[in-house]
Amino acid sequence: MTLNAAEIVNQAGLALQKPMNDVIDRGDSAVQQFYCGATVFVTGGSGFLGKQLVEKLFRACKINKIYFLLRKKKGKAIKERLEAILKDPVYDMLREKQPNFADRIIPVEGEVADIRLGINDSDWSSITDEVDTIFHVAATVRFDEALDKATLINVRGTREALALGKACPKLKCFVHVSTAFCHATSDRIGKEIREEFYQPPVPPHVLIKMAEQMDKDRLDGITPELTKGWPNTYTFTKAIAEEIVRSSAGDLPVTIVRPPAVICSYYEPSPGWMDMSCVFSTSGVILGVGLGVIHVANVDKHVKLNVAPVDMVNNTILAAGWQAKSRDNNNEVKIYALATSDKRITFDNIAQVMRKECVKFSSPKAIWYCSLIEVKNRFLYNIVSLLLHYIPAFFIDCIAGVFGLKLDGAPVS
Repeated sequence: MTLNAAEIVNQAGLALQKPMNDVIDRGDSAVQQFYCGATVFVTGGSGFLGKQLVEKLFRACKINKIYFLLRKKKGKAIKERLEAILKDPVYDMLREKQPNFADRIIPVEGEVADIRLGINDSDWSSITDEVDTIFHVAATVRFDEALDKATLINVRGTREALALGKACPKLKCFVHVSTAFCHATSDRIGKEIREEFYQPPVPPHVLIKMAEQMDKDRLDGITPELTKGWPNTYTFTKAIAEEIVRSSAGDLPVTIVRPPAVICSYYEPSPGWMDMSCVFSTSGVILGVGLGVIHVANVDKHVKLNVAPVDMVNNTILAAGWQAKSRDNNNEVKIYALATSDKRITFDNIAQVMRKECVKFSSPKAIWYCSLIEVKNRFLYNIVSLLLHYIPAFFIDCIAGVFGLKLDGAPVS
């Protein structure tokens, strides 16, 4: 059977995984033993980071089961949503090794933005009786999210997740996933952000009260002044969420992980995996260029990027949870940042690798050759984008219309 380029690359990557898989199968690392038999509660399990975290927990840690917070969406019940989520290719290897792993995932109807995470009394009782490990991954990552919604999800949601943790007598670790950019404000440009807490711009309880009670139009009107110094409501609310953790942790075994921009997997469970249901940011650009969809980017090619593969981020999350077990009320909450101030790659580094490798290993889903022009000037970018993106798309749409073809796009997973 003839393999296409993508399959060749994937098989080569899987071959490199064998030594790692052998170590995982032995199950004798301290981290694996810590999570062995654990009953886990996870928020954000339907997202990019959460999907691979759930996969890694089952594949490598021999956990007992996972309570999986989900909300109804687009008329789909949570069980139906969970079934769709578990069809993602990220679970293919796990499905081969543990065909019945899905039986140990308990969907819990709820909403991170709601009081008590929207969990009903019966589910709350089951969770607090059984859960010993909590991963709070959920967040709205939209940079342009309205401040009221960003606050209810990112700030109040963290408060409610901590309240759940305090109600779990068996709790041995609680990991809060923050972001490496939560304190990257305009007055700290060129400075190092340390693994420590910073003074919040607004007391968490004040911001929560504003989101709950203030007229939306009024809150939207003062958002620019409230978030002054922060680039968006996402990093602003994540900064305040960290203060919630600091002030509310008490003697809980809590830790914080600050990942940078998360990109496709390096090794696990297969090289290059990304969540096709939420492609955005750096991963979205890489995918678009690789498929021949994006040919010009409005970037400074010399700017250094802070990125980390999804599997490395989750390995850090698991290790941080293991370390959190030793924390007590006398110890500061530990913060682990994956970002670095040196040894970073530039956008041009990524572009050069893609130009070289995509010629040798083009995707069978590609619609055009892989090429990319990096343009810093916004005016020039608009001109080049018109020539390389909009005009070709216009002619393709016209041709499709003549022949009665419907261009809805095609799945690339």
